[in-house]
Amino acid sequence: MDEVDVAQELQDAHLRRLLAARVYALPRGEAARQCVTCGGPIPEERRQAMPGCQNCVSCQTAAERAIKEAR
Repeated sequence: MDEVDVAQELQDAHLRRLLAARVYALPRGEAARQCVTCGGPIPEERRQAMPGCQNCVSCQTAAERAIKEAR
């Protein structure tokens, strides 16, 4: 194995760790039927696509935007 192979293996291992951390961080459990922020309904499609979601798309987008702007 040369230096390039070793570097590639290290990069691959790092990428696998990052992906595993992202998968672990995904919401789990039963999704809420109503948004915890605004009280509006959460569509069934969103509940199936995002298990464990607690906010409607509008409120989740606003929350993510606020976090991004705070950085």
